[in-house]
Amino acid sequence: MAEELKIALVDDQSLCRRGLSELLARCYGFNVLGAVGSIDELRNLIKEQPDLLVMDLRMKPMDGLAMLEQIRKEGCTIPAVVLTMSDSEVDLGNAIRAGVRGYLLKDMAPEEVVDAIRRVAAGELVVAPTMTVKMIDMLRGDQPGQEPKNSLKLLTEREREILQLLSRGESNKAIAQTLKISYDTVKQHVRHILNKLNLSSRVKAAVLFAKEQGSPDDGETPASKHVESKQQGSK
Repeated sequence: MAEELKIALVDDQSLCRRGLSELLARCYGFNVLGAVGSIDELRNLIKEQPDLLVMDLRMKPMDGLAMLEQIRKEGCTIPAVVLTMSDSEVDLGNAIRAGVRGYLLKDMAPEEVVDAIRRVAAGELVVAPTMTVKMIDMLRGDQPGQEPKNSLKLLTEREREILQLLSRGESNKAIAQTLKISYDTVKQHVRHILNKLNLSSRVKAAVLFAKEQGSPDDGETPASKHVESKQQGSK
């Protein structure tokens, strides 16, 4: 009989921890040692000598990669897999550079996640299918024909649609109502837009959109002023 794969789960959302724990507990060959949400809890869980860490990326107060860096400094060498909502090329690159063995997305089918974890445990480097092209582009570096980091061509059709509404100063709630999608979905899209464009705020995204639409390059477009005035109610 094959040895069970001992797994430690790290996610700051209790619902996600519980869901993934239950999924893996139902699968043959997995032994979930525990599911935690902080670095102190993780330190205690590591003492049980898991074979693999499955970690979220965006956590508070310490994100997944910062947590991984800290336990590496403390001598932990347990292989790690990222399981996240972020499909950002920037996050993917940071995770690969941090030495993770897998980059999986939470919208993958449950059976795909389970299979990917098994493959990582067998020694493979596994990336979510939708991220493979981004990984290839990332590894290629600044090759001819590669889109600049802040090109709107990096966005999906839905993301461009949301950015257009955002540039008009629409709040997340208003965008959700216009597109008939959930408020949380809009927040997630806005986060992805900022990551893909390598920008730090909605205002900068609105300025970039306005410039690409032919607005004067004066550094502060009407759209940016409108977004800035509404920004407090958009979060």
